[in-house]
Amino acid sequence: MSLTGQLMEAVIKRNPNEPEFHQAVKEVLESLEPVIERHPEYVQAGILERIVEPERVIMFRVPWVDDNGKVQVNRGFRVQFNSAIGPYKGGIRFHPSVYLGIIKFLGFEQIFKNSLTGLPIGGGKGGSDFDPKGKSDNEIMRFCQSFMAELYRHIGADVDVPAGDIGVGAREIGYMYGMYKKLTGLYEGVLTGKGLTYGGSLARKEATGYGLCYFVDEMIKAKGKSFKGATVISSGSGNVSIYATEKVYQLGGKVVAMSDSNGYIYDPNGVNLDTVKRIKEVERKRISEYVKYHPQATYTEGCSGIWSVKCDIALPNATQNEINKEAAEMLVKNGCWAVGEGANMPSTPEAIEVFLKNKVLFAPAKAANAGGVATSALEMSQNSLRMSWTFEEVDAKLKDIMVNIYKNASSAAKEYGYEDNLVVGANIAGFKKVAEAMMAQGIV
Repeated sequence: MSLTGQLMEAVIKRNPNEPEFHQAVKEVLESLEPVIERHPEYVQAGILERIVEPERVIMFRVPWVDDNGKVQVNRGFRVQFNSAIGPYKGGIRFHPSVYLGIIKFLGFEQIFKNSLTGLPIGGGKGGSDFDPKGKSDNEIMRFCQSFMAELYRHIGADVDVPAGDIGVGAREIGYMYGMYKKLTGLYEGVLTGKGLTYGGSLARKEATGYGLCYFVDEMIKAKGKSFKGATVISSGSGNVSIYATEKVYQLGGKVVAMSDSNGYIYDPNGVNLDTVKRIKEVERKRISEYVKYHPQATYTEGCSGIWSVKCDIALPNATQNEINKEAAEMLVKNGCWAVGEGANMPSTPEAIEVFLKNKVLFAPAKAANAGGVATSALEMSQNSLRMSWTFEEVDAKLKDIMVNIYKNASSAAKEYGYEDNLVVGANIAGFKKVAEAMMAQGIV
């Protein structure tokens, strides 16, 4: 058995019942086999064994009182995975599905994603099994304050800088930042995704969706294709999906379907983004409301059916493993020629195999959705400088970063004999920078 195969067995044995983490590690380890052959010094220094083990795992209880005066208890997590190239950086997710395995998978992916940005940030992730849906603002505030009452001990502007993720937007970041400031007395750039009045960055909200489209645009341009006139599916209807859709329209494409966890809408005329923004960002309602305003559109229960809609480009922007083998085969059959992952690990390994086998241009998440964390790092820079850049300045830096990520992933794939396989290319390009830093810093 290969060295990576042996290590994978050890990872499964040491981290039982964490399938998402196993999936993320397996994909990276398989990609790294040619690198390990060329760099035996990485084996000697135990780089692989160290990189799959978090530097620190923090688990804690989060007690809070609901509006009925009843005490509720959730579980909180922060996994500080790797700090070889900078302070830990990665989002906080509030969702009932959150458990340690999900946070470890996300934190592991974040190591390589953050490395790909070219910015000095390490990998981490956090969250809770708290469900913000249906909660009042006061309940959200009380929960966020309790969550931060423990987390504040483990984070800091030069230690660990969390951001938002699923279930954590500007409201939640604001409540957590207020509590951090109260507990520490520090006004510092410890959280990103902050409001513009207290240290946030312009273009942060748009960054992951915009960055996804910049990456995909670069990938398809290399093959003589374009967003112009393309029919696009953008699953989800959170920040990533909304602003990917906005950028698709700016690049000349048409988004015909979006979804949430209940179901999906199909609008043959092109989804009206103003309506979606009002429903999701202002009213905080379900995507099904869309058909009330646009009777030509249809709503279908069950979000997985969105992949049966005919499209040229698919942008899975909702959650992990939302595209399985059957969905991938359906997309290929319907003529889809490019897929860009805006969510974290939204395609199963079997789905990715289908895409690559059928020559679908495939942009993997850790490269394609790195725009959010890249702009978070730009927010950190602005906080350190005590200044703000314009939207145009941040957007231009974001575009440059995404174009460079594509070039680096593409050239790494070619260098190691996997031309056009950006999954392998992104894993190798992200890994090599972290590995070199770990080598330089000794066995720590």
